[in-house]
Amino acid sequence: MGTEVKICGINSNEALQSAQQSGADYLGFVFFPKSPRHVSIDQASSLTQQVKPDIKKVGLLVDASDDEIRQILAQVPLDILQLHGGEPLERVAEIKRTFGLEVMKVIKVSDEKDFENIAPFEEIADRFLFDAKPPKGLKNALPGGNAISFDWRLLSGRSWSRPWMLAGGLTCDNIQEAIKISGARAVDVSSGVEDSPGLKSVEKIRQFTANAKSS
Repeated sequence: MGTEVKICGINSNEALQSAQQSGADYLGFVFFPKSPRHVSIDQASSLTQQVKPDIKKVGLLVDASDDEIRQILAQVPLDILQLHGGEPLERVAEIKRTFGLEVMKVIKVSDEKDFENIAPFEEIADRFLFDAKPPKGLKNALPGGNAISFDWRLLSGRSWSRPWMLAGGLTCDNIQEAIKISGARAVDVSSGVEDSPGLKSVEKIRQFTANAKSS
């Protein structure tokens, strides 16, 4: 079985169809207004109606309230809630209990210390996504999608009781090396398949997915 692929920041019919036709396993929809990949609830509702049944629909949330999540789920049939903010353990548990959906907790990484507090989340979260922690001096940094990588060797040889994805600065050119070094069996890409922030490239989506799945 090849590496699983998540294309995040789907915000157009062209991107959605390209990702589906390329064999993506997960499609991510960003509900964070400051992101150039942000989609409205109406947009996401229209797009998710076109998603094939075997592809997981993931909603990227950043410290969202229960009311915000309810408004999204009233129109958008998500399979997984991706918590990309600073949600503490108690909040992750509350979201999972309240909405009954799979929860993917994002762990932002810059060095080994960022793995120290994962164990408690293994009891709650269904899966993890390891993304690069934005440098403190990065202007207008987003919670994710900053086209920044972390040292993939930090993941080599590590294991958790939950499945995990690798994210952060992945591109068509480096994805195979990233998989080889980190041992990732699932990867997430957003800015790495774009021609400009928020504008997905049909060709880059196709090439990234092919490169990842052949690893």
